[in-house]
Amino acid sequence: MTTINFSNELNELLHGGNVLNDLPVSRLIEKSLQRNEGVLTSNGALSVETGKYTGRSPKDKYIVDEPSVTDQIDWGAVNQPISKEVFTSLYKKVIDHLKETNEVFVTRGFAGADPAYRLPIQVINEYAWHNVFARQLFIRPDQEELNDHRAEFTVIAAPNFKADPETDGTQSETFIIVSFEEKVVLIGGTEYAGEMKKSIFSVMNFLLPERDVLPMHCSANVGEEGDTALFFGLSGTGKTTLSADPNRQLIGDDEHGWSNNGVFNIEGGCYAKCVNLSEKKEPQIWNAIRFGSVLENVYVNEDTGLPDYDNTNLTENTRAAYPIENIPNTLQPSMAGHPSAIIFLTADAFGVLPPISKLTKEQAMYHFLSGYTSKLAGTERGITQPEATFSTCFGAPFLPLEASRYAEMLGEKILQHDVNVFLVNTGWTGGPYGIGKRMNLPYTRAMIQAALLGELDGVETVQDPTFGVHVPLHCPGVPDEVLQPKQTWDDKEAYQQKAKELAQKFQNNFEKFEDASEEIKAAGPKVLAPETAE
Repeated sequence: MTTINFSNELNELLHGGNVLNDLPVSRLIEKSLQRNEGVLTSNGALSVETGKYTGRSPKDKYIVDEPSVTDQIDWGAVNQPISKEVFTSLYKKVIDHLKETNEVFVTRGFAGADPAYRLPIQVINEYAWHNVFARQLFIRPDQEELNDHRAEFTVIAAPNFKADPETDGTQSETFIIVSFEEKVVLIGGTEYAGEMKKSIFSVMNFLLPERDVLPMHCSANVGEEGDTALFFGLSGTGKTTLSADPNRQLIGDDEHGWSNNGVFNIEGGCYAKCVNLSEKKEPQIWNAIRFGSVLENVYVNEDTGLPDYDNTNLTENTRAAYPIENIPNTLQPSMAGHPSAIIFLTADAFGVLPPISKLTKEQAMYHFLSGYTSKLAGTERGITQPEATFSTCFGAPFLPLEASRYAEMLGEKILQHDVNVFLVNTGWTGGPYGIGKRMNLPYTRAMIQAALLGELDGVETVQDPTFGVHVPLHCPGVPDEVLQPKQTWDDKEAYQQKAKELAQKFQNNFEKFEDASEEIKAAGPKVLAPETAE
């Protein structure tokens, strides 16, 4: 078995003459342009393409099976084990590759806005634009913090190093490997920058629960009265869009921790989907994309330099990365009190879930464990149209521990802080995908505003016979018929059939949670007989 001194290898690399440390964003962008990594657009953003990898590569993600973690990791299709020997060999090869590279870019920062729980990290990149991305997405230290910075985790990204599956023990040329003992994330063979961001999120999902902090794949904002709201949902369900509310301060758009002190952002930036982005519908995100931002796989007109957000020739998973300060009215530092409301966002392609409903604590636990939504085109390689999917805790690809660990923590916190929980469907209405239409964004905003302002607290509700959730009969700014999904369908029998079909999918998916309490199991959807469903 190959044995090396990991820290010595890393130190040797970091002290090489080709290493450029903590360059300002302006210099990194200059480097990117000089190296032909991208072009500047008319709005000043750096536009880059990531080749054939335009989304995450979940089948190429591994955790090193090490003695200190082997009994803690929830091994399986998400958390694939890889041997220490394979990791060691690849680590040595990547380090040697970077030593021979003309320039290597290093930036230091933090994951976690709360100083009590933050993780000092360093990111080592082969590409200058990757270093821009890392600088904008993680928390940027001030000069004093930089002077005292001691990285506890290192991300190494070398897209030009491609693995040979036959000799390197991987499934493809791409690999994303986390070693908790060596405190390293090793990435190779892919240019998609999101792998860096999500790998550190996975690391925080492992480390934070040990400190009684719930890591969450959610966005968060806070109102004038200090009322914090959390928005859970997978990519494409509207977390970024709906949390960027001009009447509330943004805490963060994707990753948070919930400690005994309250909620804090894990990141220092936003990584927003920008397919079909328009200034009219999403002015805050539109205006956030400027110099210092990175546009991934967005078509840019060669003559005018204008980004075309409607063009999906490269991918539907077009992305914009920018520092959180580019969104007006952000909270600094990104920390707030305990939430008073939790919103579960789902893009229901069946078109049968109510646009908003209130959940009991048991229903909240059920839907958190279920994590139902539709995978939208482009978020992963091979997804070309919406597909119903269940992602445990709305973030299964990033959870190293058993799902029940996170769910139990959420349930305890909901109970402890008396949090209202709502399920909001940002998907289809009036029919399934292909027949119905996507939920009206102004209506969704109105429903969420009403939920956060307490305007739904005294409103009469009706319990959905299939899904069991409590649906308000009225909501300010929303036509009553929109609130009842069955009323939006022309074919009521077709609605009932689709509702039954989705309920069955919920039940089939939940069978894997056999250790859940009977109260939580009973809180899920029911597959009703036709006469019962009327």
